[in-house]
Amino acid sequence: MDYTIGKYDIPHDGRLVEGSLYLPAADGALPLVIFSHAYNGAKTDFAASAETLARSGIASYCFDFCGGSVRAQTALKTTEMTLFTEMQDLEAAIGALRGHPQIDKENLFLFGASQGGLVTAMAAARHADETRGIVLLFPALCIADNWRERYPMTADIPEETELWGMKLGRKFFESIRSFDPFSMLGNYRRSVLILHGERDEVVPIAYSRRAQKLYPHADMVEFPGEGHGFSPAGEARMTQLLLAFVQENIH
Repeated sequence: MDYTIGKYDIPHDGRLVEGSLYLPAADGALPLVIFSHAYNGAKTDFAASAETLARSGIASYCFDFCGGSVRAQTALKTTEMTLFTEMQDLEAAIGALRGHPQIDKENLFLFGASQGGLVTAMAAARHADETRGIVLLFPALCIADNWRERYPMTADIPEETELWGMKLGRKFFESIRSFDPFSMLGNYRRSVLILHGERDEVVPIAYSRRAQKLYPHADMVEFPGEGHGFSPAGEARMTQLLLAFVQENIH
């Protein structure tokens, strides 16, 4: 199936979410997947998956989190980004795309990887009635635990911390001092698919196993031999599982 890729930016809260909208050439309103990239990722990271969906008649939106990467020029500095500013970006995308004339607002799905997976889970819990289902790829539900362990006291938090080539500001850590992502997962009562590598050394798979038990309707697929970031074969399998999930849950 033919499709187009167009620039689609969303202004909100004094900043601009920059993204690309993949639209299949089809009559009628289209189901949509919103892709949320990982820490220091970019909107192009899941372009291949978005193109696979488009060839099957499913629209996709891939965007850059404001301040979420050194790979994109956005309205926020990376030191101004928090999990909650990223959640606001995703919420703005949900709102804008539900009003898009070519999108079926009753069949809007969310996909998030690593930190983007955590942010997807956060947004989904607040917008359960506006999404048909969510797919979480090795969601980083460990982030708050990790940083509380590194900075046990608020006074321990520096003004800036560099992690994996990107600087984070003090507000990132202060905002998650008492944050428990597991407390809100059960609020999402629609379909969930969790995908996680058994050899993930960044986000232990135990976090996803725990999450699966808290969601009322969640399936989990564990990928033998895969870590935090899949091989080409793992990526291909992930995309096919995503496609099947969306097709099965379209209402």
